[in-house]
Amino acid sequence: MEADQIKLTVALCMCLVSLVISTTDPNDLAILKQFSKGLSNAEVLKWPNNDDPCGPPSWPHIFCTGNRVSQIQVQGLNLKGPLPQNFNQLSMLTNVGLQKNNFTGNLPSFSGLSRLRYAYLDFNNFDTIPSDFFRGLDGLEVLALDNNPLLNKTAGWLLPVDLQNSAQLANLSLMDCNLAGVLPDFLGQMSSLEVLKLSFNRLSGGIPVTFQGSVVRILWLNEQSGGASHGMSGTIDVVASMSSLTSLWLHGNHFSGKIPKNIGDLASLQELNLNSNDFVGLIPDTLATIHFKSLDLNNNHFMGPIPRFKGVNASYRTNSFCQNDPGLPCAPEVMALLEFLDGVNYPPRLVSSWSGNNPCDGPWLGLICNANREVTMINLPKFNLSGNLSPSIANLHSVSEILLSSNNLTGRIPASWVNLKSLKLLDVSGNNLSPPIPRFDSSVKLNLNGNPLLNSNKSSATAPPDNGPSPEESMSLHNNSTSESAGLKTHTKPSKKKRPKLVMFVVPVATFGILIFMAFPLSIYLCKKRRNSIENPTSLLVHPKDLSDSDNLVKVVVESNNQGSASTLTGSSLGSRYSSGMNSHITDTGNMIVSVQVLRKVTNNFAPENELGRGGFGVVYKGEFDDGTKIAVKRMEAGVTSGKALDEFEAEIAVLSKVRHRHLVSLLGYSIEGFERILVYEYMPQGALSRHLFHWKNLGLEPLSWKKRLNIALDVARGLEYLHTLAHRSFIHRDLKSSNILLGDDFKAKISDFGLVKLAPDGEKSVVTRLAGTFGYLAPEYAVTGKVTTKADVFSFGVVLMELLTGLMALDEERPEESQYLAAWFWNIKSSTEKLKAAIDPALDMKEEIFESICTIAELAGHCTAREPNQRPEMGHAVNVLSPLVEKWKPLKDEIEEYCGIDYSLPLNQMVKGWQEAEGNDLSFVDLEDSRGSIPSRPAGFADSFTSTDGR
Repeated sequence: MEADQIKLTVALCMCLVSLVISTTDPNDLAILKQFSKGLSNAEVLKWPNNDDPCGPPSWPHIFCTGNRVSQIQVQGLNLKGPLPQNFNQLSMLTNVGLQKNNFTGNLPSFSGLSRLRYAYLDFNNFDTIPSDFFRGLDGLEVLALDNNPLLNKTAGWLLPVDLQNSAQLANLSLMDCNLAGVLPDFLGQMSSLEVLKLSFNRLSGGIPVTFQGSVVRILWLNEQSGGASHGMSGTIDVVASMSSLTSLWLHGNHFSGKIPKNIGDLASLQELNLNSNDFVGLIPDTLATIHFKSLDLNNNHFMGPIPRFKGVNASYRTNSFCQNDPGLPCAPEVMALLEFLDGVNYPPRLVSSWSGNNPCDGPWLGLICNANREVTMINLPKFNLSGNLSPSIANLHSVSEILLSSNNLTGRIPASWVNLKSLKLLDVSGNNLSPPIPRFDSSVKLNLNGNPLLNSNKSSATAPPDNGPSPEESMSLHNNSTSESAGLKTHTKPSKKKRPKLVMFVVPVATFGILIFMAFPLSIYLCKKRRNSIENPTSLLVHPKDLSDSDNLVKVVVESNNQGSASTLTGSSLGSRYSSGMNSHITDTGNMIVSVQVLRKVTNNFAPENELGRGGFGVVYKGEFDDGTKIAVKRMEAGVTSGKALDEFEAEIAVLSKVRHRHLVSLLGYSIEGFERILVYEYMPQGALSRHLFHWKNLGLEPLSWKKRLNIALDVARGLEYLHTLAHRSFIHRDLKSSNILLGDDFKAKISDFGLVKLAPDGEKSVVTRLAGTFGYLAPEYAVTGKVTTKADVFSFGVVLMELLTGLMALDEERPEESQYLAAWFWNIKSSTEKLKAAIDPALDMKEEIFESICTIAELAGHCTAREPNQRPEMGHAVNVLSPLVEKWKPLKDEIEEYCGIDYSLPLNQMVKGWQEAEGNDLSFVDLEDSRGSIPSRPAGFADSFTSTDGR
């Protein structure tokens, strides 16, 4: 009994102590109340009307240690308003979860929160960050500030050195928060840092050497923009020493150089994304030995053979490989030249020009070939080459002249070059080469002048011959030894005449196709003209462009106008052009500029609930004005304002501001403020065709009827016909697919996404361009050669027809192998009635009366996807095939009854007179007694209701 009394007494004492301890610290209480008061929707918190957040019972979302607040967890409540600026006076905080709300205004300083371990502030709208925010965060382990528009839009904010004192920091995520400057050295020295995510910011410079041996497992630096360099740059040699790496994302920058050979030592690496950088050289074999979950090498300048990757998810499109299939070797001459490029550090002009598996095919800048398609001259003087000469040139057995004067070459002349039996001239003057000089045959003329380190003597060095201008200024009319070509036999005569100077033909891209046909007769003409002075056959090389230009120029110069100037959609990076003012193409678009503030208002500050979809370069939001007008707002993500993304942004404006058609989505306006790039379109409430074909069940939609599918096909055909033949200029869409076909409330279809549009060449000539579009819809000739005509769009249209018929996606790796590629599979089954019936979309209520039209569409789809472009019809033919299948208009009976009593067989003036008498109207301006028996002209100012505004 006495023991029970003692226990009861102790329990009462503990309760009293607990009540005393749980009385919340007044300072913490005041800050929480201030926090609640600043919110416009504080009721969401459901905090009771008492003064004891620490309880018991404690307030929702508040956690205490004793009488001090230690955690605030309000993530995802859509709270709106600012945070108290004295927030850091909650000095016992260990965990703050404020993510996924709509907090605005200044981010308060966290200075002095030494106990804080976890801070989740991501996905809000804080617009500034104080300079002392990171001061004293000694216990910090995780910090997330992603998706906050911090600081001003022009300067960005820098990561302060205070953060290096957070010695326990393991996870730092600062994506899309306007972080600028270079990557701080101290990050690489933080021994606890394992996750570093800094994507979609404005960082520049390279990866510091302090990251050598770093324990970072996840490193995301992708999609940096802004500043003079537009992203991060430099080599990535340091990452090969980061043995803990499991995920490395560097895409959307300007990293360059080669992939380190020892990257294969990174045994834990599972994800590597190098897409859209400036990497060059051969892909190291060690990279192919790693079992990646994801490997993306697209859109670089990789050369040589494609390795056989062990990982199934390797992607390497749009590079300069010598072969199209993995595992196939390059030609020996190509490998020798690529090793030469490696030695001189892959100069960009040569990298962009030297592609393919035959140096005698296409514009390999600085190389001359003979009639036997063998390289006979390397002509690269004054080319700013730096680095060493490669021994591999000794494998080019037919080379007779090597002209490398006035560069920055160092090292030795390779001893193996003495094995070049055809070599007659070696000019390496004006470099910085080192001895010794190999002992060349006496028949080889050497020019070693201007190499300070070489003690050349006069017996081994001769006066330089007349080399003529550099390759960028000239074409070569080169003397070859005895040869036979095209049945014309020539012989070499001893001659002391000076070697002919090189002649340059500067050829605009649009006229390149014409000059190809001119090249042969022109070369014959030149041969005849110079027959008295040149006994050897001549070769004419036609370069399709000035190869000193960037690759962007090849992509955009597509046609010459009547004055001979090039018409372009893009050029240098948009970022630099907009920095000094509006682009010239855009100033022609009229009054289409929309304020970013207006667009923020109508989209509720680009709220997630207004998101309509995501594309490769941005997010599309629904916007609504006060009067109920709806728009679609495509906002380019801040981190993807790379060259290609800005090209597409400008192309949309350049095209859609000049073409209008009822089956093309209308561009209503655009906005360019700071780093915002926004396009405003008409709103298409039913969304993309792909939703209704492939995802209708998951989205709770009704499947498309056959009638709607026919109407959609006809609408798209008419839109393409307009682009190809009826607009003021002929355009190629290049990315027609079901997700780029949008539907209105009436299911009228319109073509969208004009970021890849190109001006079409005249007639059947093609334009060569960098590959773009979507696999599964790409025409084979475009995918293989890069040559595109309007027939590439016709092929894509045929694939869309197949999707309308089958309800299957153009490319689906989850289907059986034989049917993964829809176009190839459909071709094999379209001619069999039974197989075709089995292939029709089960969602269609296929009745016998519609099967005839299904067969017609299947046949049209087959014609449109013919392998040879000239076997595909024009879009006008597709319109003619589809039009009769769509239900024709028929007059209604009651429309006739409304005008009963009028004899339509009478002349027009008598019908009008009869109608006038019946209605009692006085049409004083109509002279019904005109002796000519016709209605005369109407009085001035009277609207001509018989003439349409477009003259029809």
